[in-house]
Amino acid sequence: MDIAPRSSWDRLLRVTRTLFFIALAGVLLYQLGGPARTSAARANLLDQLQQDRASRVIAMIHRQETVSLFGVPVSSSIGIEDSEAVLRAIRLTPPDQPIDLILHTPGGLVLAAEQIALALLERTGKVTVFVPHYAMSGGTLLALTADEIVMDPHAVLGPVDPQIGDMAASSIVKLLALKPTAQISDEMLVLADVAQKARVQVATFVAQVLLKHLPQERAIALATALSEGRWTHDFPITVDAARQLGLHVSTVMPPLIYELMDLYPQSGEDRPSVMYVPLRRAAPDRASGDSASPAK
Repeated sequence: MDIAPRSSWDRLLRVTRTLFFIALAGVLLYQLGGPARTSAARANLLDQLQQDRASRVIAMIHRQETVSLFGVPVSSSIGIEDSEAVLRAIRLTPPDQPIDLILHTPGGLVLAAEQIALALLERTGKVTVFVPHYAMSGGTLLALTADEIVMDPHAVLGPVDPQIGDMAASSIVKLLALKPTAQISDEMLVLADVAQKARVQVATFVAQVLLKHLPQERAIALATALSEGRWTHDFPITVDAARQLGLHVSTVMPPLIYELMDLYPQSGEDRPSVMYVPLRRAAPDRASGDSASPAK
């Protein structure tokens, strides 16, 4: 009779299965808690930077996302959800309080970038834009609103020429000069009309932004250079090139911003593109009995 050995074997299997599921549950709980830990670490760094600089710090960081099931890379960019979040943060900030905007983005929707730009232009407090790696297209447009742009010595900005689909508006318009109208399809003629309007609209808006810091003639010249399509859309505008264009650029980057970027790995899930934390009110002066005025 082998009943006893078989019973021992069954107990061993049950114990093994139990331990396996306990271990699996532990791994799953750890993975599920990972995003929360990362989010808390980001919030702590933002809060620390906010206290150090006595400002409202807003981070808009777009990394390459990875779809969890298939591992397909999906590029993230400035969208309406981002503009809603940034505008909300600005509304919650007293008008004279400085704003620090940390940008890491390939650009995105023109409308969303222009909404944020308009809100930053209306600020009475100092606006500083930090670019630790790159802020292209719509990101550059936001940088132009700043009283000071702080770039890593190797960071870049980019042209703000409009794109129609996956084509440069300037190249679509140029097609009209290269081919007789009879040889151009109706669709391309319509695109050329839209492209020309887009060029005028973007150039006008960029000039409006630059008038905050530059005289009209220089603002129009710089807006034209950045939006007319003289360079490819991914042309890198380095620190030296930005200064030559007349932009006020510093390279004194706070170390905490690099630490923040480390918390946005190139792949992974649950990375918010816009984040901010509540402002802390100054503590009452116990000696004089005065207290800080509440933010309105």
